[in-house]
Amino acid sequence: MTLTIENLQEIAKTETDSVESYRYRINVCVAAGCLSCRSDAVKASLEEELRRQGKEKKCLVRGVGCLGLCAVGPLIDISPLNVAYQAVQPSDAPEIIGSLAGAPVSRLLLPADQPFFSRQKKIVLENCGIVEPERIESYIAAGGYEALYKALRQMSPRQVIDEVTASGLRGRGGAGFPTGLKWTTVYKAQQANKFVVCNADEGDPGAFMDRSVLESDPHRVIEGMAIAGYVVGASRGYIYVRAEYPLAIERLRRAIKQAKQLGILGENIFNTPFAFDIQLRLGAGAFVCGEETALIASIEGRLGRPRPRPPFPAEFGLWGCPTLINNVETFANIAPIVRRGGGWFAGIGTEKSKGTKVFALAGKINKTGLIEVPMGTTLREIVFDIGGGIPAGRRFKAVQTGGPSGGCVPEQFLDMPVDYESLKEVGSIMGSGGMIVMDDGACMVDVAKFFMEFCMSESCGKCVPCRVGTAQLFNILERITAGDGRVGDIDTLKELCDLVGATSLCGLGQTAPNPVKSTLRYFENEYTAHIRRHRCDAGVCAMGKAREAIT
Repeated sequence: MTLTIENLQEIAKTETDSVESYRYRINVCVAAGCLSCRSDAVKASLEEELRRQGKEKKCLVRGVGCLGLCAVGPLIDISPLNVAYQAVQPSDAPEIIGSLAGAPVSRLLLPADQPFFSRQKKIVLENCGIVEPERIESYIAAGGYEALYKALRQMSPRQVIDEVTASGLRGRGGAGFPTGLKWTTVYKAQQANKFVVCNADEGDPGAFMDRSVLESDPHRVIEGMAIAGYVVGASRGYIYVRAEYPLAIERLRRAIKQAKQLGILGENIFNTPFAFDIQLRLGAGAFVCGEETALIASIEGRLGRPRPRPPFPAEFGLWGCPTLINNVETFANIAPIVRRGGGWFAGIGTEKSKGTKVFALAGKINKTGLIEVPMGTTLREIVFDIGGGIPAGRRFKAVQTGGPSGGCVPEQFLDMPVDYESLKEVGSIMGSGGMIVMDDGACMVDVAKFFMEFCMSESCGKCVPCRVGTAQLFNILERITAGDGRVGDIDTLKELCDLVGATSLCGLGQTAPNPVKSTLRYFENEYTAHIRRHRCDAGVCAMGKAREAIT
């Protein structure tokens, strides 16, 4: 079918009227975190209880995306009561339904004014917990695809690029490359065939930002990719997502099918000459395929190994054609930028790091979950205000940002603003947004070993510095943590870190030494204690205790 703006508005009105015709709306989180705690059974119990009490015409139960506070799932919220409940069980359904016209169930209450919610600013996650991820009508009712219409019918490709450039948006996949500049490069390429690729190969330990967005708001990413296709002149897009994300894959497939049926993907979108289609490609879980050229090779059906750059994918990508590659979070920012303007987005964040950033809080922190904060928010605010601090009265020791490619940021930098430049200055990176918090029970040598083992295992083996260097680094760290460290190991580690970082082929190898470098920079005394005194002050290594710092 050919969709018009009138059709879009009619769908939005019909959906809104339908939802608001119910006196109460119970939103149940059905993202992976809450589903693992049986939120699907909670939803079914609530629906059954409504039927049993004869209230199914007064109350609507909806499955929505991630509500953020994964530590206390399953989560539900009830509108218009402004009541939220935590750790809900199927057996709680009678009490919850019975309380709709009276006092809330106090033992389940989740305070909505707590810093975890009040200190966030949501752009990427603005629909999460509001829209039903499996229904395109729900997304349209929240303003979905209005930005695509605006771009196609009211703006030229150059004008869209100007807004993206003015926004200051930088790639949220890790490197922080200016999005407007990358789009401009592909836009200017003269070849007839071009492609748009969404990198959803999220592989950092402790990271679940992209997965949650795909599970909670898949149409948001599709809309961003379609706008990008229009801008750069591409008619085909690919979403490269790891096969370990079955729920995200299922909802993406459904979303793409719905968009095609409605005419949002396909030919003559919104009665324009623009045609665009999206296909999924599933990755087997190789961390190296998060690197652009390795990802391209995998989509083409070849072994996922990186190649030297230049030429960059923007000039020579899929099947030798100009290819625009951004990650999930980057594409999820595009629709609001087109709707509200680049100046609005640029007004959030810091001078060089604009907008917001989504983080996955994990590790030794009271409130694990998904958050979105303005760039420049301090680590202290994130860890202690939003995250609720460290469990069991333990002290904060460090936070690992940027995953295996990042570094450990110690307590002395808790008041540092979190942005691209500040993190780089202290030896870490923004990465895709994983934050693993460690308390004073963590052994930093063991932490470095953990991440180095990951990098060693995930190395594709194509280049010697990464293949051999990461193995040598791991072997030295393993000896040290086993109590067999030698005088001179610290100097050898530093030399190897410089060598591997300077000579590896791709970003995986170039950044693999970062956890070792940062722990040596701030916690060299722990290395010395392991080597000279054969002692682990945290009691994790030489004393034979289980590794607890990052699990």
